[in-house]
Amino acid sequence: MSADSAVGARRPDPGAQPPACHPERSAQRGVEGSRAVPASTAGALFLGAFFDELTRWGVREVVVSPGSRSTPLAMVAYELARRHPERLRLFVDVDERGAAFFALGLAKASGRPAALVCTSGTAVANYYPAVLEAESSRVPLVVLTGDRPPRLQGLGAPQTCDQLKAYGDHVRAFRQMPLPTADDAALAFARQAAREACIAAGGEGDAAGVLATANGSGVAAQPVVGPARIAGACEGGPVHLNFPFDEPLKPDLAVEGLFEAGRRDDGLRVMGSALSLDPQEAARVAALFEGRRVLAFAGEGSCATELEAARVLAWAASYDVPLLADPLSGLRRFGSSLVVDNYDSVLGAGGRAAEELIPQAIVRFGRYPVSKKATQMAASGHALQIVVDPFETRDFNAATDVFVRCKPIEFVDALCRLRDARSIVPESDSGRARGEAGLEQQAFADAWIAANDAARARIAAVDDVAEGFEGAFVRRVVELAPKGSCLFAANSMSVRALDTFYLKGGRPLAVLCNRGLNGIDGTVSTALGAAQHFEQTTLLTGDLTLLHDLNALALQRELRVQREAAATRGDGAPGAAPSIVIVLLNNNGGGIFDMLPQQSDDPYFERLFLTPQDVDFGAAARAFGVPYRIANTVPTFDEAYRELLGTPGISLIEARVPLSGLKGRYAPYWS
Repeated sequence: MSADSAVGARRPDPGAQPPACHPERSAQRGVEGSRAVPASTAGALFLGAFFDELTRWGVREVVVSPGSRSTPLAMVAYELARRHPERLRLFVDVDERGAAFFALGLAKASGRPAALVCTSGTAVANYYPAVLEAESSRVPLVVLTGDRPPRLQGLGAPQTCDQLKAYGDHVRAFRQMPLPTADDAALAFARQAAREACIAAGGEGDAAGVLATANGSGVAAQPVVGPARIAGACEGGPVHLNFPFDEPLKPDLAVEGLFEAGRRDDGLRVMGSALSLDPQEAARVAALFEGRRVLAFAGEGSCATELEAARVLAWAASYDVPLLADPLSGLRRFGSSLVVDNYDSVLGAGGRAAEELIPQAIVRFGRYPVSKKATQMAASGHALQIVVDPFETRDFNAATDVFVRCKPIEFVDALCRLRDARSIVPESDSGRARGEAGLEQQAFADAWIAANDAARARIAAVDDVAEGFEGAFVRRVVELAPKGSCLFAANSMSVRALDTFYLKGGRPLAVLCNRGLNGIDGTVSTALGAAQHFEQTTLLTGDLTLLHDLNALALQRELRVQREAAATRGDGAPGAAPSIVIVLLNNNGGGIFDMLPQQSDDPYFERLFLTPQDVDFGAAARAFGVPYRIANTVPTFDEAYRELLGTPGISLIEARVPLSGLKGRYAPYWS
């Protein structure tokens, strides 16, 4: 069933309600369908059923933006988190925009849908940037917005606007919820709406994709912990449910069976729609490789776990395919010779490459890489383009020749099975042809390996730079960050510096970034959300990005509240007291424009593009109670970084670098 057919593609009538859930019966129908219950009780039972079902289908975290009209949502979610902290964690962020990005980080790092709660009016609009990012990056978000009842719509009531399909086509599904009632049909509908929301949002459900089954007591069993995620590959998206509430808003949380009403204890099912590649299709794909030099682009979305990464590497080894590994692919933690990490330095302007490096077929997993040169090479039209994705090509170059609709992991497994089957077939004329083609492919792979090694030597020379260059600080971060920690990169120059100076085979890190829209909005909040799933996180950012989301530092208090609550519960699990070190590469402006066509010596360039802000980030850090260090040389940076690693909550290291001359400083490493 498609998301539209499951959740409703049409714009609903603001006053329409599902059958058996009419608003005029909202306070008269009881759980048994006959006895009258107060509206506060009906609302509690309806939302109790809804939130209970969300957690049964994989939601483990909810972020609340405080407000009045969302009181029923917030209080019921709070009560579930209070009673069952093992099932749901609740975070509070007073800034709706930042809260949405915080939830985005939670979902990006876990692969599971995270829920958001806000009040009516402009609060809904403040979630929009993160919803757009979630759409583009396929991050599963369940957005729950409070609204005024239908009787107040369109009549000038305060804090009231049309919230139906407020995010347009940027969500996978929208549902206008009814006014809460507590009859059997309404409670069943509340649970079904929660299930449909999770199905439409996608994601992994429980981390391992393992079914959580109900036990005899009617409470969902604890999920089995699955493989740790090493990259931000997601296959979900945002959904929006709009909840109208009439007064009284405060739900009766003392009602019996608050989270059990309407529950069917028949176990939980995780329903997937990933398409596999059958043997015949795999053979047709393999036939496309014959006689062609094959190169693979491994972008964000290639793999999510170490096991998946190992299977991608096994495919590359089986077919001698060089993997141009984006820093967000999860593959740079491995030292395989076929992992090409310095391709941006190998390629010339416009994506030009030496003759022996030009592919005749390109297989792309996930997004296009961060590297513009790699994208330009793919767009040149010289190679057959094979895109592997379960949903869409994401090909803004319109260069796709073959679209293989399956997950990358299904693709590589099918081709490996095919290769294994062919290896036991007696050699034939076609077998000899394949052998000759294999030698040509091996030579092609060797050429890429040699070029990559040469570029690596150039890039490693940055270790001799003592001060004043972003690359030297980035190299120290990737060398000193603890094993298994999260490295979150901001956009603009931060992720490009990471692309250049994050060399393969070093410390295993989970590298994340909001590359969906390449924006700077909400970066700090997203990183702080992601950090809740790691003991240590490092955010690599520039000054304008940090300034744009500076109020996210106010979450220092919320993180302290979370630590104190964990200590009270005796919860010593990883992530109970996360440490987040923000590494600020402060060039006091938009240094990336120094590398773009807008660059000029004319006054407009600084005024309109470099835009220096002269912010005292030390003072800002002190205002939010954030430990602060300044380090303008590599030795002082090493000292500060080592000191702050493991410090609970948020810390900030500022490294000041020049605003002008960026292109010249990078030139030795990009050519």
